[in-house]
Amino acid sequence: MPNRYQEAIEHSNIVSKTDIDGIITFVNEEFCNLLGYTKEELIGKNHNIVRHPEVPSSNFEELWRVIKQEKQTYKSTVKNLTKDGRTVYLNTTITPIFNEKEAIEEFIAIRYDVTQEVELKKNLEQKDAQLQQLNLTLEERVKEQTQQLHELNKTLEQRVKQEIEKNEEKQKLLFWQSRMASLGQMLANIAHQWRQPLTELNLTFFNIKKAMNDKNIKSVEAYYSEGKKIIKSMSQTIDDFSNFFDPHKDVEPFLLNEAISQALEILSKMITRENINVSCEYEEIEVLGVKNELEQVIINLIQNSTDMFKLHQIQTPRIVIKTYIKKSFALIEFLDNAGGIAPQNIDKIFEPYFTTKHKSSGTGLGLFMSKLIIEKSLNGTLKVSNKDAGALFTVTIPLHI
Repeated sequence: MPNRYQEAIEHSNIVSKTDIDGIITFVNEEFCNLLGYTKEELIGKNHNIVRHPEVPSSNFEELWRVIKQEKQTYKSTVKNLTKDGRTVYLNTTITPIFNEKEAIEEFIAIRYDVTQEVELKKNLEQKDAQLQQLNLTLEERVKEQTQQLHELNKTLEQRVKQEIEKNEEKQKLLFWQSRMASLGQMLANIAHQWRQPLTELNLTFFNIKKAMNDKNIKSVEAYYSEGKKIIKSMSQTIDDFSNFFDPHKDVEPFLLNEAISQALEILSKMITRENINVSCEYEEIEVLGVKNELEQVIINLIQNSTDMFKLHQIQTPRIVIKTYIKKSFALIEFLDNAGGIAPQNIDKIFEPYFTTKHKSSGTGLGLFMSKLIIEKSLNGTLKVSNKDAGALFTVTIPLHI
């Protein structure tokens, strides 16, 4: 039975024996297989033949103190070196064997190969060290980013303020550019509206002169009265356009139909000249804002439709303007039959300087400024969609309560 027990130990473990001076007297096959030596190369040699050069001498001094002086069993994980230079780690138990007089005769060492476990532990420790370093680096980066954010927050308010001021300046510039473009259009309308009265006034002066030559006092007075009416009408035209460009923006209640009618009156000659059929369906609706700015929006929409009528060669141009109330809002619907807006352009038409017209006839500011006026001056919205054979502009303004 003891022989079988010894055989089982030798086949499942790495076993060696040495005398009291550390000279190898026995090794099993497992010992030779792991460390790469034959039994002949080991028997009679000092056990330090498998000692790893990196192991401190103090470790072996401790080993000999325990097994030889204290006569106790020594247990440790020992780093050894194979014949071909590989490093192996062995879980080692060295026990002194005593004779009948309790004197040490030899030492038996039983070992288990734990190289994989040790290497795995070392790798884990290395990974843990890397993670710790990464965490430390990450903490430093977080601190740096946090500091940058603090610095950014310190200047953010000032930067936002500066950007707002820049945008306000841009909007002011666009507004006045649009005003100048509208002024040019208005002056063209004044010139057109004055051509016929000037012709009539010239004819009246000729008739007055003729009546004077004929000494027809009654005819002179009649022609004089007619001339005064013509001059008054021309003066009224100037007043209408002066009111349109009044820089004083007093916010006050006004009726939508009055603003729309005034815009139509300003463009009446052009509407007649271009043979545009304008139909209106009004409800008496009061809103709060600057009346002449809504007039500018209506004028811009009419002028835009007129340009599209010409571009698409519409034979029977038509504009329909409706006003009505929906919940707590006043709505203006402006519909033409100018062919509508191309799908690729419908999301761009309110952008500044965007125009589908020739550069000589369009600045791209009219619809942009119209949207800006509705949103800023009237606290409303301006939207567009295609309907039937034209474009539908919808203005939504809060009711004046």
